[in-house]
Amino acid sequence: MAKMNQDTYAGGGVVDQVEADPVNSRNERSLYAARLKIFPQKVSGAFRRLKWLIMFVTLGIYWVTPWIRWERGPNAPDQAVLVDLASRRFYFFSIEIWPQEFYYVAGLLIMAGLGLFLITSVVGRAWCGYTCPQTVWTDLYMAVERRIIGDRNAQMRLDKAPWGFAKIRKIATVHAIWLLIAIATGGAWVFYFADAPGLAVDLVTLKAPPAAYVTIAVLTFTTYVFAGFMREQVCTYMCPWPRIQGAMLDEDSLIVTYNDWRGEPRARHRKKSEQQGLDTGDCVDCNACVAVCPMGIDIRDGQQLECITCALCIDACNNIMDKVNKPRGLISYSTLQDYQVHAAAAASKGREVAKEEQRRFSVSHIVRPRTVIYFTLWSLIGVAMLVTLAMRDRLDINVLHERNPLFVTLSDGSVRNTYTVKLLNMLPELKTFSVTLDGLPGAEMWYAGAEEEKSRNLIVEVQPDRVRDLRVFVVMPEGARGSQDFDFVVTDPETGQTSSADAQFHGPTR
Repeated sequence: MAKMNQDTYAGGGVVDQVEADPVNSRNERSLYAARLKIFPQKVSGAFRRLKWLIMFVTLGIYWVTPWIRWERGPNAPDQAVLVDLASRRFYFFSIEIWPQEFYYVAGLLIMAGLGLFLITSVVGRAWCGYTCPQTVWTDLYMAVERRIIGDRNAQMRLDKAPWGFAKIRKIATVHAIWLLIAIATGGAWVFYFADAPGLAVDLVTLKAPPAAYVTIAVLTFTTYVFAGFMREQVCTYMCPWPRIQGAMLDEDSLIVTYNDWRGEPRARHRKKSEQQGLDTGDCVDCNACVAVCPMGIDIRDGQQLECITCALCIDACNNIMDKVNKPRGLISYSTLQDYQVHAAAAASKGREVAKEEQRRFSVSHIVRPRTVIYFTLWSLIGVAMLVTLAMRDRLDINVLHERNPLFVTLSDGSVRNTYTVKLLNMLPELKTFSVTLDGLPGAEMWYAGAEEEKSRNLIVEVQPDRVRDLRVFVVMPEGARGSQDFDFVVTDPETGQTSSADAQFHGPTR
């Protein structure tokens, strides 16, 4: 059980002195140290409310999205977001991505990377502290613990208590709920790759593909272990971002900062220290910031790799400052530049004057050359993708020349080449396309199964949202020599939309 003392400050504020050790303190850190359990204390405040909101929104999106329906016509799936591996399609509401359009996925990944750089350069590791799946699911698991066992002190007492019915019952309940959450996490993931209602029935009736059960089992295990047991170790030892994000920061990046220029020297018994005429800072050394930290660090030790900038220490410290009638912001989002200015002001003008001049959030923290560049690149890629999506063709043609043999000379002296022609109908309706030859005067063509329809123009039906492969034969009259360039042109007679593919016709060289 954590030892607690109380101090009374001017104005009647009472502050609990928590005996909380920063288990990941830089002074205690070892490369091969066994994990020490962290029992974060519940805290209230603006940043904690923001974390709750983001957790509910992100979890809601993850679990609800596969069940959203989107009407695309009788020949297309009606799931709003679907990765159809069998048909090699990605559906996102009204957008359909084909394999040859994978550059859109690459564009989204580039935008995600630039967005992460932008967020980091503005507010540090805000992604890690608020929206990273590891953070979101760990927060959810810790909320279950608090609901079943209680807050920090209750969890510590239970951890040290001997095994008995009450302890087994509480721990078993927590782990049962964790497993249910983990199973729901893995189950939701597979719903993105098949029709969710149908797959749910198949899963329950044991008719789903083995790959679905294996995927759910793997994700259940990783969720249960990462969020239930490893927690902060995933962020500290497994994630590469803490080691990269330093390159994204500059002197104007907002990061969670302990303003030691106004907090030091600390005074746990401030009233007594003031009576003795000792110089004291605003920090009452209550360890509230340590007790609420899910990473087990002390923000007063300075910037540390483990800090995910969740800002819960800001909420905890602000609550204490309210109790002791001191201005908020002893721990705050601050930039290195502002910190240095405030520290210099405290040294030259005094701590109280510096506190009055302490800079709060402003637009200049966001709008600066680095962030403008990131945002401009991010926007340009997004606009380019939207424009190409709006202008992209919904039919396409690919041509592959048969190489063995390169050409065949027929009995009448004419020359025949063989091609594999792929017609892509990217619309959810049956289409009739016209395929014509552009070039090769005097040539005719037909496709396997329709030998009697020799002409320079073929009429071909393509099923909705499908690719049709045709083995096309092109014949030139007697006397054709060498290689000649030409095009296969496919046209949608209803819309007038066309697409073409380059090809070569080969004949005897002499």
